[in-house]
Amino acid sequence: MTGWQEDLERFLATDPRDVGCDEAMDVMHIYAELLAAGVDAAERYPGLASHLASCGPCAEDVEGLLAAVREHDPEI
Repeated sequence: MTGWQEDLERFLATDPRDVGCDEAMDVMHIYAELLAAGVDAAERYPGLASHLASCGPCAEDVEGLLAAVREHDPEI
């Protein structure tokens, strides 16, 4: 498979609920805080959960935010 075919396959496999990077960046801090509090963040933000499942860089950003929230408030 060539590069463009792989890109096309990845695009076609994208969950239609995926909000994309721009919208994900707008709410990922809230998502991380919900995760830290033990709330089912994916239920509240299914489009973001879908995006994080397919976007490594955004998923890493959420993990970093989650670590920061937990470091700031160790009781979480």
